[in-house]
Amino acid sequence: MLTREQIQELLQPLTDPESGKSLVELQLIRDIMIKEDRISLSVVCLDSEEKQRMELEQQVRDLLTEGGADNIHIRLRDATDYERAILRGESSEDEQESEQGEKLKGHAAGLEGHELINENSGVNFIAIASGKGGVGKSTVTVNLAVALARKGKKVGLIDADIYGFSIPDMMGIEEGPVVEEGIIIPVERFGVKVMSMGFFIRENSPVIWRGPMLGKMLRQFFSDVGWGELDYLLLDLPPGTGDVALDVHQMLPHSKEIIVTTPHATAAFVAARAGSMALQTDHEILGVIENMAYYECSSCGKKDYIFGRGGGARLAETLHTELLAQVPLGAPDNHISEPDFSPSVYKADTPTGGLFAEIADKLIAKYEE
Repeated sequence: MLTREQIQELLQPLTDPESGKSLVELQLIRDIMIKEDRISLSVVCLDSEEKQRMELEQQVRDLLTEGGADNIHIRLRDATDYERAILRGESSEDEQESEQGEKLKGHAAGLEGHELINENSGVNFIAIASGKGGVGKSTVTVNLAVALARKGKKVGLIDADIYGFSIPDMMGIEEGPVVEEGIIIPVERFGVKVMSMGFFIRENSPVIWRGPMLGKMLRQFFSDVGWGELDYLLLDLPPGTGDVALDVHQMLPHSKEIIVTTPHATAAFVAARAGSMALQTDHEILGVIENMAYYECSSCGKKDYIFGRGGGARLAETLHTELLAQVPLGAPDNHISEPDFSPSVYKADTPTGGLFAEIADKLIAKYEE
């Protein structure tokens, strides 16, 4: 079976006719997934002509077939206006990113003093935090947001993990927000309205802004985005207790919080710091979610606690809150050929999807009390 790197090498000869650069280098070959004997990938098309699109698809298929692949699924999608502007523009990459940042600031300037959402809007703010990275905090966030939407709630989601934004990719979002009459309209996916720094930064480019600039961008996400009517607004916080998390606590003094950890004792110990920060800033902790709690064998049903046991329960006890759920280790069995494909959102009829539905019920009950 071919590896991701071998697939990229095989497709290296495909070039953009205008720039002469490889489509792989331009990051127009995306979402490469290898599962058993099946290869799936997305191709972003700069040319909207159907004939050229079909020719490009055939070229991709031929190159992969020559390389030894036989079960190939190719998903074509048109490039967004922003992607075309980046790839067809004459300015340098740094200039393009700066222009995009200025464009977003310009939208905000046109709305100066116009608060579209705040703590007086009747919205329930829920911040999702963790002590360290790699515990699946963003996975928990997107699935909890989707679960609330499936319950009929109006849900917004801010990817406040500005240095490590991942929400758009995890939810399979391929388009960016639009501007209508000076208001930024969030992208809606699975019934959830989403706003992320990832919409305004070219793919894989690092964010090197300092704390005050990040805080200003977060404020724009609250005040300059047309969220419409919301019941819940979830915030995927950066791991740890840095400037961004502190800014959120200061901007939303009545926000409540969920702490995500793994069963490992060290992860739970570090997560306690994020919980302590919430308590010190008078934020109520709704509960703890223990992610990667165990691995369940698909054939025999046996549970293996590969990261240890008890970390989530001990953390909940330390923070004087409840353990909301223990989420098993795994990944959604989604296929790129599906119209609602996303790498990280569990379907409602799966065991893990049902588990997040139960968490959503608990949260709704807490707020409705």
